[in-house]
Amino acid sequence: MTGLEVQTAESMQALGERIGHRCRPGDLIVLAGDLGSGKTTLVQGLGRALGVTEQITSPTFVIARVHVTDIGLPQLVHVDAYRLGSVLEFDDLGLDADFAESVMVVEWGEGKAEQLSSDYLTVQIVRADDGSDETRRVDIRAVGDRWTARDLELIVGP
Repeated sequence: MTGLEVQTAESMQALGERIGHRCRPGDLIVLAGDLGSGKTTLVQGLGRALGVTEQITSPTFVIARVHVTDIGLPQLVHVDAYRLGSVLEFDDLGLDADFAESVMVVEWGEGKAEQLSSDYLTVQIVRADDGSDETRRVDIRAVGDRWTARDLELIVGP
């Protein structure tokens, strides 16, 4: 597990961008964190790395959004599993059909999305205790063989 502190929303987007630059088709990224912790902000940076030009917002009410990316890059499937109660409800979305050609990022996906792949990245975001502090603690963990120690090194950055 690799951890770092993120001080601002711009820094969270930059972290997402570093993750996005390491992504390839079939990648699964599972995001965990409280409401307002910065999950969607991270996805905005990831989308920027993939060439998404439209605004990325939380798909809370539509559950999933597919974002068009630059030619030659995998599309971004952004899922919010907050309102899904079980693995079966997640499975009913039929997201595995888009999975092989896409980068799939699932907010609130722990315990639900991991069934899509034996290789995935988990990103846990925890806000600082002080309500006036934007600092987040971000822990990144690779599961399986897809994400290497070098990938994590490049993601965490300077």
